This record gives sequence, structure tokens and C-alpha cells, in this order.
Amino acid sequence: MPTILRKKGYRLFFYANDHLPVHIHIEKDNKTAKFNLEPLELIYTRRFKALEMLEMRKLVEENLEYLINKWYEYFNSK
Repeated sequence: MPTILRKKGYRLFFYANDHLPVHIHIEKDNKTAKFNLEPLELIYTRRFKALEMLEMRKLVEENLEYLINKWYEYFNSK
């Protein structure tokens, strides 16, 4: 599970055996979420409050290009 970014208590990562479409998983405490990155779309969230979901989306938006580049860098090198 390569961690791509840690910010504001959130851990953004993908699984070593992940699949398309390009996406990122997010954890904080015992809460989880998943966003598709191309196009940006919330796929699911478990236990996050609405304000946290807005904060996560902003975090993903601000780092979108970086996250997409990391996805392709990791999976194209396998």
C-alpha cells in the first residue's frame, strides 16, 4: 500500500495491486473514502462527516496532478 500523501491527518494511498480507473483511497482514523481521479469523482465514503468530505475533496483537487502522476509512475514501472 504505497502512501502517496499525508496531510491534515489524511493518508492518501493506493494498493499495490490496484486497478483502473485511476483512483486514490483515503484514510483517517477508522474512516475511509475513495475518489476516482480521471474524472474527479467521489466513489464512496465510510464514516466521514460532510465537512470532512469537503476537506478531502479540496485536498484531492489541490493535489490532483501530483496524484495522477504518482499513479502512472507506480503502475507503469511494474
